[in-house]
Amino acid sequence: MAAARIARTKLALSLRRAIYPSNRSGILLPRGLATAAPTLTPGVTTETTTLRNGLTIATEYSPYAQTATCGVWIDAGSRAETDRTNGVAHYLEHLAFKGTGKRTQEQLELEVENMGGHLNAYTSRENTVYYAKSFKDDVPKVVEILSDIIQNSKLEDDAIERERDVIIREQQEVDRQLEEVVFDHLHATAFQGQPLGRTILGPKENILSIKRPDLVDYINTNYKADRMVLVGAGGVPHEQLVELAEKHFSGLKPSDNQVALGSPRSPRPDFVGSEVRMRDDTLPTAHIAIAVEGVSWKDPAYFPALVAQAIVGNWDRTMGNAPHLGSKLSSFVHKHQLANNFMSFSTSYSDTGLWGIYLVTENVTKIDDLIHFALREWSRLAQSVTESEVERAKAQLKASLLLSLDGTTAIAEDIGRQIVTTGRRMNPAEVERVVGAITEKDVMDFAQRKIWDQDIAISAVGQIEALFDYQRIRADTTRMFS
Repeated sequence: MAAARIARTKLALSLRRAIYPSNRSGILLPRGLATAAPTLTPGVTTETTTLRNGLTIATEYSPYAQTATCGVWIDAGSRAETDRTNGVAHYLEHLAFKGTGKRTQEQLELEVENMGGHLNAYTSRENTVYYAKSFKDDVPKVVEILSDIIQNSKLEDDAIERERDVIIREQQEVDRQLEEVVFDHLHATAFQGQPLGRTILGPKENILSIKRPDLVDYINTNYKADRMVLVGAGGVPHEQLVELAEKHFSGLKPSDNQVALGSPRSPRPDFVGSEVRMRDDTLPTAHIAIAVEGVSWKDPAYFPALVAQAIVGNWDRTMGNAPHLGSKLSSFVHKHQLANNFMSFSTSYSDTGLWGIYLVTENVTKIDDLIHFALREWSRLAQSVTESEVERAKAQLKASLLLSLDGTTAIAEDIGRQIVTTGRRMNPAEVERVVGAITEKDVMDFAQRKIWDQDIAISAVGQIEALFDYQRIRADTTRMFS
């Protein structure tokens, strides 16, 4: 028997720069359905409906599409765990396809394979996602399967025990990816002692000790109708998905204390100016991430933060265009051979974020110069940015955001992520309009508020002996450029 085409994403990268704008709460009526007015744009219509139990259905229908992607986005991830249960959300992702009360694992795999579908899941710090792509005629079966694995997974003890070794091996694999290590430690130090600072996989001792009651308790607490969005993109009409939702998801219970989608469900974390260093001279390079507290998905400066990120830019010396990028920092780093590569980032969460830069260099004797000039560029953002570089950054941002919406799965992810984190979807035309209106003043206002003379978090791994002390680096956040 051929292996079924069931895949599981190991980790949702924390650096996904999706389109998450400001919130618009829906209205929940006491009886029947509450349907929000669709966002109407030529060629793009996002329709939303809220069931009586609080479940939101959102679709973008393409009448000529032969395939469709349907999925459930849940407003719960590793941030909803405790220190003792950290890792449960990801553990559930592993167990989702191991059998339900109606299907064995083999039956589930055969059903997906026989209809040529693709079933997937991933976990992030704030969300859990189960989705599938199929032919449009198989949408009813796909929705029924999704409802089954979300509501009826058996979570058998022997399956739980089998997955321990699998997750431990996955953790070992992640630990070999230095970028993942650096960013996990960056979260841990920036939000130390708080849920957002925990890893998605959880510590090894938790993976070895998680039991079925922990999994059941997490589901009963977080898998609530008002915390879910059922999304359809492609050849699935909105009315059809609403009918399927009523049929298969109406039994889901709402939270005892309902809050609108996109609203924080826990206290806002405190950003801690701090650092974590793991020196390892056996590594040939130094890996360093530096961040200030960023902005949430709903912050008015969300898009200016992305434009500022694009101005700093990304650079890799192995790329053929490395000497010719528009970023001032890219040109300087290339000219003086200060790094192998760097990546600016703007990571947003429901109530906070991280904005910064990730640097990799084998020129370990010049780490101080690399960091100094990177932070000098940060200071410049608060003092003087030109119209031309803002326009270039806006063009790059619009391209990265809009060209990524390629295919029904990408569109479904965009809809699901936006609605579960903000309560609404900003369509591509609206994104283009908002980004296009950003000015140099908007970028400088963001930098003056969030970057200039702000505490920083540092995570460093590898040959970092030459990395200056925290206070010296912190002082560079106020250093003027020449």
